[in-house]
Amino acid sequence: MQALDWWIISAYLALTMGVGLFLSRQGSKSLVDFFVSGRSLPWWLAGTSMAATTFSIDTPLYVAGVVATRGIAGNWEWWSFGIAHVVLIYIFARLWRRSEIVTDAQLTEMRYGGKMAAILRGTKAFLFAVPINCIGIGYAMLAMVKVVDALELWQSLGITPGDNLKLWSVIGVSVFVLIYSGFSGLWGVVATDFFQFFLALFGAIIVAVIAVNHVGGMGELIPAVQQATDIDVLAFVPFHLNLTWSDTAGITASTFSAYLFVQWWSFRRSDGGGEFIQRLAAAKDEEEAEKAAWFFNLLHYVVRTWPWVVVALVAVVIYPDLGDRELGYPRLMLDFLPVGLLGLVVASLIAAFMSTVSTSINWGASYLTNDLYLRFLRPNADQQELVLMGRLSSVLVTVFGAIAAFYATDVATVFRLVIAIGTGPGLVLILRWFWWRINAAAELAAMLCGFVIGLITSTSPVLNELIPDFGVRLMVISGLTALVWITVMFLTPPESDATLDAFYRQVRPSGLGWHRQRLRTGILPGQDLSLDALRVVTATLLLFGSMFTIGGFLLLQPLTGWCSLIVAVLSGFALRRLNRRQLPAIPRPGLEDDDSFD
Repeated sequence: MQALDWWIISAYLALTMGVGLFLSRQGSKSLVDFFVSGRSLPWWLAGTSMAATTFSIDTPLYVAGVVATRGIAGNWEWWSFGIAHVVLIYIFARLWRRSEIVTDAQLTEMRYGGKMAAILRGTKAFLFAVPINCIGIGYAMLAMVKVVDALELWQSLGITPGDNLKLWSVIGVSVFVLIYSGFSGLWGVVATDFFQFFLALFGAIIVAVIAVNHVGGMGELIPAVQQATDIDVLAFVPFHLNLTWSDTAGITASTFSAYLFVQWWSFRRSDGGGEFIQRLAAAKDEEEAEKAAWFFNLLHYVVRTWPWVVVALVAVVIYPDLGDRELGYPRLMLDFLPVGLLGLVVASLIAAFMSTVSTSINWGASYLTNDLYLRFLRPNADQQELVLMGRLSSVLVTVFGAIAAFYATDVATVFRLVIAIGTGPGLVLILRWFWWRINAAAELAAMLCGFVIGLITSTSPVLNELIPDFGVRLMVISGLTALVWITVMFLTPPESDATLDAFYRQVRPSGLGWHRQRLRTGILPGQDLSLDALRVVTATLLLFGSMFTIGGFLLLQPLTGWCSLIVAVLSGFALRRLNRRQLPAIPRPGLEDDDSFD
């Protein structure tokens, strides 16, 4: 890298710090301002921030490794979550906003009651804030170390770095993030997320365009990548048009089935996920929350997928003997980007890293402050004390994340570990919204059992050898966890009528599971579950149809492109008709004199 590149990176860092510190007053007023932006985020800002959160520096490296080793179909490992994210749009976004919580852990003491609910809230807050969150920060830092190493950033300054210097340089960037996120809270995080996301996306597109031009265009890339691999690298799904499984697919039938039919509902984010819930809770109202969730899906799946995939395909062709396939992305940057443009794209990767780490810091601190400190240690703390605790918690989360980075070695492996330890409780998290019988003991059992089984099956060499297929492993985790929590649920008493009635009045969920509460309170539900389910099906077809339309035409697969386009168009028309069938407005609880619709 040359002096111009470093000037561009320095200007970006200065701008980020300036924006973050400028918004420090906004986050200093109260706990709600610090962690959910005073519940005043517009949909486009909340949605972009959700997308930026999932666009870390590790993701293009992860996609490069997945495509090279498992083909494009290997991306179902994260594409499958698109189903859960569409469910979030039409079923959960409005429920979360209506609950008016600060963290998703806080919901446990709204949905459940008594000592068990308090234990569940504290356990959940600790698990999400420390081990799970900090592992995520750790592998983001690992990816940053790989980029620093591959781009030879220290060498460009005339310094010969050791391994520790590389890691400490990444931790230094994390401390930089900590300064502005710790002062400004979620306001600073989402504001910087907005331009960080589009800078990171612009950088990804630049790398894709230059890389494809270098190999002679898509017409040259497609046959070259097919010759360079032993798997059906270009297949979107691991089966043929006659629906028979492909022998050359990069993933097995069991793994694909687990991704498509199990992972999205069994994972701990089946009803949204902590960082997403934080944005939805910060939205202006329920409608804005729903729009934010849709905008995130479009940016995350339709817009962002293909620049990463294309770069990964080029890396397979240009670097056929690369030992660490995840390094293909930064190697292309270093080898083919000119001065100035390289600095801009490096700044875009730093932006991707900072957007994810700043979110993880603020999210983890929200659990430590709201669900541990305020709930159990200082229930009478004033707002200034809570803001101070939020900042101190941000420091603590950053330190733990740095420690995790010292032990992480491989981005894709750690990503699978995160999925494994989060698999199991997802079904409980869905059912608790729609069935009164789910109790705190069942959710606690599901969360702990899934975490322990996922950790053991992922880290034990014996079990790894016994269950080598990742899809089978996910099914085993889900099955054993379900057996445990269902048993626990029926062996423990249900929640009290008072607790269930209060939750129903606040959130107004639909479904047969709340029939008793509906009769007791006389309040009609705030959603039409059957209509929302139809919208989920059509919106899922629209989302994946749109994504594969772009991919099909881009990768010179016209049959896939045209079929996907037809699916997307028909689904779009169907969804538009369904959206016209809306429930009438419902008065807010406590403000109406009767229980009828306006």
